[in-house]
Amino acid sequence: MLALLALAVGAVLGARALSGSERAAYDFTRAWERRDYAGMHRLLTGAARSRVGERRLRRTYEEAAATATATRVVVSGELDESGATVRVPVQMHTRLFGTIRGELAVPVSGERVAWRPDLAFPGLAPGARLSRRTQPPERGTLLSRDGKVLAEGPADARRSPLGPLSGSVAGSVSAEETPAERMALYARGFPRDWPVGQTGLEQAFEADIAGKPGGELIVGGNRVIARARPRKARPVRTTIDTRVQKAAVAALAGRFGGIAALDARNAEVRALAGVAYSAPQPPGSTFKIVTTTAALESKLVKLSTRFPVEQAATIDGVELENANGESCGGSFEASFAHSCNSVFAPLGVKLGAERLVTAAERYGFNGRPSLPAELPSTLPPAAELRTPLELGSTAIGQGKVLATPLRLASVAQAVAAEGLRADPTLRSGERHRRPLRATSRHVARTLERLMLDVVAYGTGTAGGIPGVKVAGKTGTAELEDTRGPDAEGGTAGESNTDAWFTAYAPASKPRVAVAVMLVRAGAGGATAAPAARIVLQAGLKSSRPRGRARP
Repeated sequence: MLALLALAVGAVLGARALSGSERAAYDFTRAWERRDYAGMHRLLTGAARSRVGERRLRRTYEEAAATATATRVVVSGELDESGATVRVPVQMHTRLFGTIRGELAVPVSGERVAWRPDLAFPGLAPGARLSRRTQPPERGTLLSRDGKVLAEGPADARRSPLGPLSGSVAGSVSAEETPAERMALYARGFPRDWPVGQTGLEQAFEADIAGKPGGELIVGGNRVIARARPRKARPVRTTIDTRVQKAAVAALAGRFGGIAALDARNAEVRALAGVAYSAPQPPGSTFKIVTTTAALESKLVKLSTRFPVEQAATIDGVELENANGESCGGSFEASFAHSCNSVFAPLGVKLGAERLVTAAERYGFNGRPSLPAELPSTLPPAAELRTPLELGSTAIGQGKVLATPLRLASVAQAVAAEGLRADPTLRSGERHRRPLRATSRHVARTLERLMLDVVAYGTGTAGGIPGVKVAGKTGTAELEDTRGPDAEGGTAGESNTDAWFTAYAPASKPRVAVAVMLVRAGAGGATAAPAARIVLQAGLKSSRPRGRARP
């Protein structure tokens, strides 16, 4: 409709020749339509340009547009020249006040615009000021999957009957910090200092629960030219399960780290505790799920493939030790269960960068985050993994690999769903996008067998649940030095390692996938696996058995 309107205006104006003054006013307002402030400034008289620079001109128009909540300006009729003034009909489309129609009285001198600040809004008298009285709406209520209130009340006084448990996932609201953020909020119709979601669900659902502001648009100090009523947002039901969330908070136990829990069938988020998606860290040996995927797909290994029993692998003259300096190897199945760096680092070199990175990206690495405010999980592109040492380090989740617990829970979910990776979501009832194939069914089933071994007799026995088959993978990511705990110049002990564990259960019909990351907390099997067990047990109790996810 706007395009047709512009075409009609052009036809009317084209039906007669414009005078020099009309042409200047027309070009000026059309530049305003395009937000071409540099072009507008070039059309000013010399005297006007000396009074106002391009930056001040831009600021004047942006401030007026923000006050009116304008989204678009359109020249909407025939120009009318009267002396040294050209009247230009204008429509201003706004977020809150509908369409405001008026005339812009453009003063022209010598076929140039003798600019004044009132030209930033149609119908504004010379010297008059545009202002707004704002009525903020009440913020919408955030609900858990089972209908419990996670956050409710006005933006400046949020509360929940669940207390600290709600705060662990609902997040916080506060005023924006930067001038640009405050201006963007003002342009949406809110006061500049109005509290908005800064973390957690409050941030993730800001657009849904902020509501629509109301108020009055005022010219000249007292003349109201437009009104709008505030509208409270509807409640939003999230996928968070309060029982699983409570377990995740308890499992984290005040330690710095993050826990994410997903429904293994559709990747709905059941719990997010700590820095579950906001502080990517080296994932250590949990990344061996990715390396194994690439190796199985490339037919470089079978479960029975034999490897030397060694304490370390030497790549480019650098020793990459097993996590505790132990001797490790034998069959590939045993090497995965015991997480042998001495096997996986050389395997990464043999795989090559292209196959390793491609497999990781199918699991969501280097991709666009699924949740608002989620930080991406990344590894270098294949072209940047130039040396064998870089490849070997990447294959064991070190080097420049970074991941969040949410991403590792997603990796476990993909294996649980026979190779189909669904995007994690926080919105209950949301129509799920078609899952992406991370790997084949055959490879996923082989990975499941390997992950079952980890919990049955390998590094992750502390993540086991009596009577339940848990498939998991531990990770112990060294932070300062990847050559082992006794490397010269390294930091020995638990403070040098992040502890990881990712898992799903039950293996026969997966219902919940979990990932735990504890910063500087020792070995994954010793600290992260027991924490994951607590969350898995809660997830199993709160979920109803349904069919296993199928393509």
